[in-house]
Amino acid sequence: MTTVDVVIEDARWENLQLTPIATRVADSVTSKLKVPEGYEIALLACDDLTITKLNEEFRGKPQPTNVLSWPTLDLAPLLPGETPAKAPGASGFDDSLGDVALAYETCAREAEEQGKALKDHVTHLILHGTLHLLGYDHETDADAALMERIETEVLAELGIPDPYSPPAALEGRA
Repeated sequence: MTTVDVVIEDARWENLQLTPIATRVADSVTSKLKVPEGYEIALLACDDLTITKLNEEFRGKPQPTNVLSWPTLDLAPLLPGETPAKAPGASGFDDSLGDVALAYETCAREAEEQGKALKDHVTHLILHGTLHLLGYDHETDADAALMERIETEVLAELGIPDPYSPPAALEGRA
C-alpha cells in the first residue's frame, strides 16, 4: 500500500475528495507494477498561479500546466520504450516516491473542453504524475506508447474510459 499525503492549497479542490481518489490511484498503479509497499507520495492541490511558479522554477516554462511531478528515485530506463527499473523496497529512511502537483483551473478547463468529468480527468492526471514518479515518461513515441498503455489499463480497472479516445460527443469536431 502506498500512502498519499494530500495538501490542499486551493479550497476548490475540497469538493473533489482528492485523498480517496489519489489513494485508489496509487494503490492500483503500484499493485499493477509490483512496487514494494511502504512508499509515500505527496500531492499538492494548488491553483494555476502556484503551478506556473513551480513550472518556471523547475522546468523553465512560465505558464500553467495540469500536473507536475518530482521523482525521488531515478528509475528511468536507458533506452526509449524500455520499462523503468523497479523501485527497491522502501527503506523507512527515505520512503518517498516523490511529489505531484495539480492546478485546479487548468484541470477544470481541460475536463470541460474534453467533455470529461473533472473527477475522471483528475484521476488520470494523478495516475500520470505517479507514473512519472516511477520512471515512466513520454519523451519519445515508444515511451509514450508504454505509458499510455499502462494509463488506459489502470483507468479501465478504475471504471474510467480511455482518455486518449475522444468521447462520442466530441468525435467529428474540427
